[in-house]
Amino acid sequence: MTAPVLRVAHLYPRLMNIYGDRGNIMCLRHRCEARGIGFELTELGMGESFHGDAYDLVFAGGAQDREQRGVAYDLLATKAAALRAAVEDGVALLAVCGAYQLFGRFYRDASGAELPGAGVFDLSTEHPGVDAKRCIGNIICEWQPAGRRSRPEALPAAIVTIVGFENHGGRTRLGPGARPFARVRHGFGNNGEDGSEGAVYRNAIGTYVHGSLLPKNPVLADAVLAAALERRYGAIELTPIDDRAELRAHAAALRLR
Repeated sequence: MTAPVLRVAHLYPRLMNIYGDRGNIMCLRHRCEARGIGFELTELGMGESFHGDAYDLVFAGGAQDREQRGVAYDLLATKAAALRAAVEDGVALLAVCGAYQLFGRFYRDASGAELPGAGVFDLSTEHPGVDAKRCIGNIICEWQPAGRRSRPEALPAAIVTIVGFENHGGRTRLGPGARPFARVRHGFGNNGEDGSEGAVYRNAIGTYVHGSLLPKNPVLADAVLAAALERRYGAIELTPIDDRAELRAHAAALRLR
């Protein structure tokens, strides 16, 4: 039997890559290679089309408002419709911070300008203004993985701690078509008010957690990997790998409140 291959699309890697977000790609590559799973990465930038059938997982990271303005209109023109269709078809997606905001319905920045969103998530984000306090610092959340359709026992049922770093001015509100990715134990999350962090829709996850997210949270990394592979290959049992370094990083982040 031919070994599975994870096909990843990294959107706007040169414009949207702050606070170590590219480390999520490095983490996925490592976890695939440690298990003999192939890894293919395609970087898609400005003006380049996205074709959902070619990929198992889509990743996009964070950016400053200046970069987000350019990306927002390119995303709408060249990728948004295909991204929505891919997510509906079960393609996995991970969007961090700026990408998370742009994958909602709209993002209204500190100047009051409204940037169109890709509409992957039912949410909107508004910056309260240049004088508003930023949501910045270490963040600890509680995430309860949902079992995948074919193998619900393959993911843990217990609540999993998620650690990282957040730095955003926008306040995000979820609509009825999205549910929170996690609940905030320490930090701000979506808006600093309702205790929610991120959003989930089908196999798509949006989050404000940098740091980078997946290396410090190996259970989440494997859940993303398993969901991405399942659409093309069916349920795959991921063999255990040595996570001692990752778990030490996770434990260290828990002490940085």
